[in-house]
Amino acid sequence: MASRKSVAVAPRKRSTKRASARTSAAAPPASIYSVHPGVAMMQRWIAELKPKTGRSLDEWLRHIKSSGPTDEKDCREWLKSAYGLGTNSAWWLAEKSFGNALGLADDSPATYLAACPGYVDHMYAGAKADLRPIHDRLVRLAKEIGDQVRVCPCTTIVPLYRHHVFAEIKPATNKRIDLGLALGEEPFTARLLDTGGRAKKNRITHRVAITSLADIDLQVKRWLRDAYHRDA
Repeated sequence: MASRKSVAVAPRKRSTKRASARTSAAAPPASIYSVHPGVAMMQRWIAELKPKTGRSLDEWLRHIKSSGPTDEKDCREWLKSAYGLGTNSAWWLAEKSFGNALGLADDSPATYLAACPGYVDHMYAGAKADLRPIHDRLVRLAKEIGDQVRVCPCTTIVPLYRHHVFAEIKPATNKRIDLGLALGEEPFTARLLDTGGRAKKNRITHRVAITSLADIDLQVKRWLRDAYHRDA
Protein backbone atom coordinates (compact mmCIF):
# COMPACT_ATOMS: atom_id res chain seq x y z
CA MET A 1 0.00 0.00 0.00
CA ALA A 2 1.33 3.37 -0.97
CA SER A 3 2.26 5.54 1.89
CA ARG A 4 0.00 8.56 2.42
CA LYS A 5 1.90 11.80 2.04
CA SER A 6 1.86 14.14 4.96
CA VAL A 7 0.29 17.47 3.96
CA ALA A 8 1.05 20.53 6.05
CA VAL A 9 -2.11 22.38 6.99
CA ALA A 10 -1.94 26.03 7.93
CA PRO A 11 -3.53 26.80 11.31
CA ARG A 12 -7.04 28.21 11.01
CA LYS A 13 -7.39 31.79 11.99
CA ARG A 14 -9.92 32.34 14.73
CA SER A 15 -12.82 34.42 13.56
CA THR A 16 -12.76 37.74 15.39
CA LYS A 17 -16.43 38.21 14.72
CA ARG A 18 -17.33 34.77 16.09
CA ALA A 19 -15.13 35.24 19.16
CA SER A 20 -16.71 38.63 19.75
CA ALA A 21 -20.17 37.12 19.47
CA ARG A 22 -19.29 34.44 22.00
CA THR A 23 -17.93 37.08 24.39
CA SER A 24 -21.09 39.13 24.05
CA ALA A 25 -23.26 36.07 24.62
CA ALA A 26 -21.36 35.23 27.78
CA ALA A 27 -21.60 38.74 29.21
CA PRO A 28 -24.18 39.16 31.98
CA PRO A 29 -27.30 41.08 31.00
CA ALA A 30 -27.53 44.68 32.10
CA SER A 31 -29.70 45.20 35.17
CA ILE A 32 -33.17 46.60 34.56
CA TYR A 33 -32.96 48.35 37.93
CA SER A 34 -31.68 51.79 38.90
CA VAL A 35 -30.43 53.09 42.25
CA HIS A 36 -33.28 54.24 44.50
CA PRO A 37 -33.10 57.95 45.48
CA GLY A 38 -33.38 56.81 49.09
CA VAL A 39 -29.92 55.26 48.90
CA ALA A 40 -28.26 58.67 48.58
CA MET A 41 -30.40 59.96 51.43
CA MET A 42 -29.38 57.00 53.60
CA GLN A 43 -25.71 57.52 52.83
CA ARG A 44 -26.00 61.15 53.93
CA TRP A 45 -27.69 60.00 57.13
CA ILE A 46 -24.87 57.54 57.85
CA ALA A 47 -22.24 60.24 57.22
CA GLU A 48 -23.99 62.71 59.54
CA LEU A 49 -24.78 60.24 62.32
CA LYS A 50 -21.55 60.70 64.30
CA PRO A 51 -21.55 64.53 64.22
CA LYS A 52 -25.23 64.70 65.16
CA THR A 53 -25.51 61.91 67.74
CA GLY A 54 -21.97 61.29 68.99
CA ARG A 55 -21.90 57.72 67.64
CA SER A 56 -21.17 56.33 64.20
CA LEU A 57 -23.38 53.65 62.69
CA ASP A 58 -21.08 50.84 63.84
CA GLU A 59 -20.91 52.34 67.33
CA TRP A 60 -24.70 52.56 67.53
CA LEU A 61 -25.07 48.95 66.40
CA ARG A 62 -22.61 47.74 69.04
CA HIS A 63 -24.36 49.83 71.72
CA ILE A 64 -27.80 48.48 70.77
CA LYS A 65 -26.49 44.91 70.84
CA SER A 66 -24.91 45.32 74.29
CA SER A 67 -27.47 47.56 76.01
CA GLY A 68 -30.67 47.73 73.99
CA PRO A 69 -33.96 45.79 74.08
CA THR A 70 -34.17 42.41 72.38
CA ASP A 71 -37.26 43.34 70.34
CA GLU A 72 -37.04 45.58 67.25
CA LYS A 73 -40.19 47.56 68.10
CA ASP A 74 -39.06 48.12 71.68
CA CYS A 75 -35.65 49.14 70.36
CA ARG A 76 -37.18 51.89 68.23
CA GLU A 77 -39.04 53.31 71.22
CA TRP A 78 -35.94 53.03 73.43
CA LEU A 79 -33.81 54.94 70.92
CA LYS A 80 -36.38 57.73 70.76
CA SER A 81 -37.07 57.99 74.48
CA ALA A 82 -33.57 57.38 75.86
CA TYR A 83 -31.56 59.30 73.25
CA GLY A 84 -34.04 61.67 71.66
CA LEU A 85 -33.52 60.23 68.18
CA GLY A 86 -36.03 61.06 65.48
CA THR A 87 -38.44 58.47 64.14
CA ASN A 88 -36.50 57.78 60.94
CA SER A 89 -33.17 57.40 62.73
CA ALA A 90 -34.68 55.10 65.34
CA TRP A 91 -36.34 52.94 62.68
CA TRP A 92 -33.23 52.67 60.53
CA LEU A 93 -30.92 51.88 63.45
CA ALA A 94 -33.30 49.26 64.82
CA GLU A 95 -33.76 47.69 61.41
CA LYS A 96 -30.02 47.47 60.81
CA SER A 97 -29.37 46.21 64.32
CA PHE A 98 -31.88 43.37 64.00
CA GLY A 99 -30.51 42.35 60.62
CA ASN A 100 -33.57 42.80 58.46
CA ALA A 101 -32.16 41.16 55.33
CA LEU A 102 -34.96 42.58 53.24
CA GLY A 103 -34.59 46.12 54.49
CA LEU A 104 -33.32 48.69 51.99
CA ALA A 105 -29.74 47.75 51.06
CA ASP A 106 -28.56 51.28 51.57
CA ASP A 107 -24.85 50.95 52.29
CA SER A 108 -23.93 51.66 48.67
CA PRO A 109 -25.48 51.77 45.20
CA ALA A 110 -23.79 48.43 44.42
CA THR A 111 -25.32 46.62 47.40
CA TYR A 112 -28.73 48.08 46.62
CA LEU A 113 -28.63 46.97 42.98
CA ALA A 114 -27.46 43.50 44.03
CA ALA A 115 -30.44 43.25 46.38
CA CYS A 116 -33.08 44.38 43.86
CA PRO A 117 -33.84 40.98 42.30
CA GLY A 118 -34.33 39.52 45.78
CA TYR A 119 -36.77 42.28 46.73
CA VAL A 120 -38.93 41.47 43.72
CA ASP A 121 -38.65 37.69 44.12
CA HIS A 122 -39.72 37.95 47.76
CA MET A 123 -42.60 40.25 46.84
CA TYR A 124 -44.05 37.60 44.54
CA ALA A 125 -43.23 34.51 46.55
CA GLY A 126 -45.80 32.01 47.72
CA ALA A 127 -49.45 32.89 47.19
CA LYS A 128 -48.59 35.96 45.08
CA ALA A 129 -46.50 34.02 42.54
CA ASP A 130 -49.24 34.15 39.91
CA LEU A 131 -48.98 37.95 39.88
CA ARG A 132 -45.34 37.94 38.74
CA PRO A 133 -46.10 37.86 34.97
CA ILE A 134 -48.33 40.93 35.42
CA HIS A 135 -45.56 42.73 37.29
CA ASP A 136 -42.99 41.84 34.62
CA ARG A 137 -45.26 43.04 31.83
CA LEU A 138 -45.82 46.39 33.57
CA VAL A 139 -42.07 46.86 34.06
CA ARG A 140 -41.40 46.11 30.38
CA LEU A 141 -44.15 48.49 29.35
CA ALA A 142 -42.73 51.26 31.55
CA LYS A 143 -39.21 50.79 30.16
CA GLU A 144 -40.59 51.16 26.63
CA ILE A 145 -42.13 54.56 27.39
CA GLY A 146 -38.88 56.51 27.57
CA ASP A 147 -35.17 56.20 28.29
CA GLN A 148 -35.45 58.12 31.57
CA VAL A 149 -37.57 55.48 33.32
CA ARG A 150 -35.90 54.16 36.49
CA VAL A 151 -37.18 50.99 38.19
CA CYS A 152 -36.26 51.13 41.90
CA PRO A 153 -37.65 48.22 43.97
CA CYS A 154 -38.35 48.44 47.69
CA THR A 155 -39.46 45.58 49.92
CA THR A 156 -43.22 45.80 49.26
CA ILE A 157 -43.55 48.02 46.19
CA VAL A 158 -41.72 48.85 42.95
CA PRO A 159 -41.67 52.61 42.31
CA LEU A 160 -41.02 53.96 38.82
CA TYR A 161 -39.12 57.24 38.64
CA ARG A 162 -38.35 59.83 36.02
CA HIS A 163 -37.34 62.95 37.95
CA HIS A 164 -39.83 61.98 40.67
CA VAL A 165 -41.93 58.89 41.23
CA PHE A 166 -44.60 58.74 38.52
CA ALA A 167 -45.96 55.22 39.10
CA GLU A 168 -45.86 52.34 41.58
CA ILE A 169 -46.41 48.61 41.09
CA LYS A 170 -47.74 46.94 44.22
CA PRO A 171 -49.07 43.40 44.82
CA ALA A 172 -52.02 44.58 46.91
CA THR A 173 -53.55 41.12 47.46
CA ASN A 174 -52.82 37.57 46.35
CA LYS A 175 -55.01 38.18 43.29
CA ARG A 176 -54.45 41.85 42.43
CA ILE A 177 -51.71 44.32 41.56
CA ASP A 178 -52.42 48.01 42.08
CA LEU A 179 -50.75 50.25 39.53
CA GLY A 180 -50.45 53.64 41.22
CA LEU A 181 -50.13 56.69 38.98
CA ALA A 182 -49.22 60.34 39.44
CA LEU A 183 -51.98 61.86 37.32
CA GLY A 184 -52.72 65.08 39.18
CA GLU A 185 -56.16 66.43 38.35
CA GLU A 186 -57.13 63.64 35.93
CA PRO A 187 -60.80 62.76 36.67
CA PHE A 188 -61.46 59.58 38.62
CA THR A 189 -63.53 56.88 36.93
CA ALA A 190 -64.90 53.45 37.75
CA ARG A 191 -61.54 52.06 36.72
CA LEU A 192 -59.13 54.91 37.48
CA LEU A 193 -59.56 55.03 41.25
CA ASP A 194 -58.72 57.60 43.92
CA THR A 195 -55.78 56.67 46.17
CA GLY A 196 -56.45 59.58 48.53
CA GLY A 197 -53.12 61.01 47.42
CA ARG A 198 -54.57 64.18 45.92
CA ALA A 199 -56.15 65.20 49.22
CA LYS A 200 -52.94 64.34 51.11
CA LYS A 201 -50.69 66.14 48.58
CA ASN A 202 -49.01 62.85 47.68
CA ARG A 203 -47.73 62.29 44.16
CA ILE A 204 -49.54 59.00 43.53
CA THR A 205 -53.12 60.14 43.07
CA HIS A 206 -54.76 57.34 41.07
CA ARG A 207 -54.63 53.57 40.92
CA VAL A 208 -55.76 50.85 38.54
CA ALA A 209 -56.59 47.36 39.82
CA ILE A 210 -54.99 44.71 37.59
CA THR A 211 -55.83 41.05 38.02
CA SER A 212 -54.73 39.60 34.66
CA LEU A 213 -52.50 40.37 31.69
CA ALA A 214 -55.64 41.22 29.71
CA ASP A 215 -56.19 44.20 32.04
CA ILE A 216 -53.01 45.81 30.70
CA ASP A 217 -54.78 47.34 27.71
CA LEU A 218 -54.38 50.50 25.66
CA GLN A 219 -56.04 52.55 28.38
CA VAL A 220 -53.53 51.43 31.00
CA LYS A 221 -50.67 52.12 28.58
CA ARG A 222 -52.00 55.63 27.95
CA TRP A 223 -52.33 56.40 31.67
CA LEU A 224 -48.80 55.14 32.37
CA ARG A 225 -47.43 57.21 29.47
CA ASP A 226 -49.32 60.29 30.66
CA ALA A 227 -47.91 59.92 34.18
CA TYR A 228 -44.38 59.68 32.75
CA HIS A 229 -44.77 62.77 30.56
CA ARG A 230 -46.27 64.80 33.43
CA ASP A 231 -42.89 64.46 35.17
CA ALA A 232 -40.91 65.95 32.26
